[in-house]
Amino acid sequence: MKAQVHGDNIAVTAALQDYVDKKIARLTRYFDREADKQIYVTMAVEGLDHRVEMTVFVNGVIFRAEEKSPDMYASIDLATDKLEEQIHRYKEKLNRRFRARGMRPQVKAAEREAADVDEDIRVVRVKRFPIKPMDVEEAVLQMELLGHDFFVFMNAETEEVNVVYRRRSGDYGLIEPQL
Repeated sequence: MKAQVHGDNIAVTAALQDYVDKKIARLTRYFDREADKQIYVTMAVEGLDHRVEMTVFVNGVIFRAEEKSPDMYASIDLATDKLEEQIHRYKEKLNRRFRARGMRPQVKAAEREAADVDEDIRVVRVKRFPIKPMDVEEAVLQMELLGHDFFVFMNAETEEVNVVYRRRSGDYGLIEPQL
């Protein structure tokens, strides 16, 4: 598994690329060989801190970790450890859920099409990610793994795009389209 490494305010040396690839290789044990994997790593220097952001896309599931420390190699270690913990936790929950239902997990990734953007609106960042059919419970789990307050997903039951979100009370909400 080779990561695409990008540097903000820092040159990505061959040594840094090799170190990232070596650390990321630990994660391959969690996935099937035929799994569709993409790994993006962004490194940046912010004052005295070295920030590393790692995003892993595997069969439509997104794992993300961000860490800062005074040393770039330490930041890579911390981010990789955080990713490994997320992936392990996700796999355990997924396996428990499917065992309880007497099923084997079947993950299918789907592509999301880009939307047109009105020129009068200033869009400062565009994120694209594969979207896969999942049930509401899995979408909430994915949202929690990412540490976000909402998550967009394809509802496997209705085959429509839905949004789960965390309410102020700590409960979860679901937004479904109404035609």
